[in-house]
Amino acid sequence: MSFENTIAVVSGGASGLGLGVINRIVEQGGKAAILDINTEQGEAVAAQHPEQLMFIKTDISNEQEVDAAVDQAVEKFGKINLAVGCAGILGAGRLISKKGPMPASYFQKVIDINLMGTFLLTRAAAKHMHDNQPESGERGVIVHTASIAAFEGQFGQVAYSATKSAIVGMMLPLAREFSKSGIRCMAIAPGSFETPMIADVPDDIREQLCATVPFPSRFGKAEEFAQLVQQIVENQMLNGTVIRLDGAARLQ
Repeated sequence: MSFENTIAVVSGGASGLGLGVINRIVEQGGKAAILDINTEQGEAVAAQHPEQLMFIKTDISNEQEVDAAVDQAVEKFGKINLAVGCAGILGAGRLISKKGPMPASYFQKVIDINLMGTFLLTRAAAKHMHDNQPESGERGVIVHTASIAAFEGQFGQVAYSATKSAIVGMMLPLAREFSKSGIRCMAIAPGSFETPMIADVPDDIREQLCATVPFPSRFGKAEEFAQLVQQIVENQMLNGTVIRLDGAARLQ
């Protein structure tokens, strides 16, 4: 599918990796709906390119809001052929800490945003993609954000790693289910990237994280994530799997 013909919905599109995807879509002449809870940032981004972008305040863990947001995007643009899931939270914390056991409500919150949000966006987008006229045999592409924590979860990442592992596990069965409709499903597993999620990480910890990356020994950039999204969209043989985007990092 040609990336310049992208009509997308991007969760978490007001900042971080999602904003990187939004910027690349705009640069390539596509259109997108930004689904995010941050109204101020989302509206500011959309206002820069009003003919190409729209903002819809959306709690990605809320079934009614996600369905309504995607419906609204289709109503405005006529269709959607790309969905990119970037909304998520780090969910750091020990299962048993000095404060006591991790509250079940906290673990559930991480599941609701990271995992249920992935499910809800996939369901809402795929429903509309099934109605698209095929382009080179396909009707749409769905790309979600996993993490290398799905494979090498670190201390204090029990909730986060659980949700990211689940996203990885969803891709193959989704790709198999949607294959007859010409819809592809992929996941990207980033390593350490410059995003608001890790903006407050102390310098010494940042240096330790960068040291685990053989090359390049730095944090990834949102535009590098967006570049891979474009390559997934344009390469029809990419389907049902996860691509690590981590500079060969294997966190110790």
